[in-house]
Amino acid sequence: MKNRILTLVFSLCAIVVTAQGFQMPEGPGEDTYSKSWKDVNYASDGQVSHNLDIYLPKEQKNSYKAVIVIYGSAWFSNNAKTMASASIGTPLLKAGFAVISINHRSSTESIWPAQIQDVKAAIRYVRANAASYDIDPSFIGITGFSSGGHLATFAGVTNDEKTLTSGGITIDIEGTVGHYLSTSSRVQAVVDWFGPVDMARMLDCVAPNDVSSPEAMLIGKKDPRQEPDWVKLISPISFIDKDDPEILIIHGDADNVVPHCQSVHLKTAFDDAAGKATLISVPGGGHGPGCFDTQYFKNMTDFFTVQSSQ
Repeated sequence: MKNRILTLVFSLCAIVVTAQGFQMPEGPGEDTYSKSWKDVNYASDGQVSHNLDIYLPKEQKNSYKAVIVIYGSAWFSNNAKTMASASIGTPLLKAGFAVISINHRSSTESIWPAQIQDVKAAIRYVRANAASYDIDPSFIGITGFSSGGHLATFAGVTNDEKTLTSGGITIDIEGTVGHYLSTSSRVQAVVDWFGPVDMARMLDCVAPNDVSSPEAMLIGKKDPRQEPDWVKLISPISFIDKDDPEILIIHGDADNVVPHCQSVHLKTAFDDAAGKATLISVPGGGHGPGCFDTQYFKNMTDFFTVQSSQ
């Protein structure tokens, strides 16, 4: 079972999800949760890209602290939520957390900042409707792998931010998706699994990638090498401050898709801003293989357990 999940996850971290022959996992095993709500539309617009799934643990409680999980797909997929719940969601359920696995618009249907607007809309929906799902709205953590790690990190470093500006470009990151615009989209803790976070240093850790990269698609097929303002506006490392929620970063030091230096730079940026960050470098770990392992899942669940008890 573990190998099947790993194969599914790693084949999607950096390629389009619609590859021939690929079969999406159905989500966590039924023996890991007590109750679920599938394909809940957090935007009330009927779009599959705005659906989420909610799972409650086997452990019986009046309410559960929650963690939102986000799949990786190089921002190319709008419907891979079951992959995230089957992988990083499963250990969270076993640790007693409610798990909310979300879809978001792909870069091929909507450019940035649509993706982070969707993440924030999903957070608002969960918090506004927490009582209906036995969720404790005082703690909502967030985690994701690869491009999902990017979105999870971005959500954390932009708590309470409505817009972001670089040069002559201003973007609305909170957006107007859904019906709960007055509800907070804050998250209380972040776990980033090998996410790209500094688009100015994706190529050999020193420069932006070219126009053929997923980052280029994210900003409307623009060449990142010629768009420093857009590069800044899609890089969560640009917006870190000391008031950001604590983050745990997990990254293989042999990752050949998202360079390990991305997470090193992220940890350094948190340190420089007097923020709280922990980096776990996985010896020999690739873009998933070696990272999605029992010991690192435990690092994640232990981190969220500590953060949710504060």
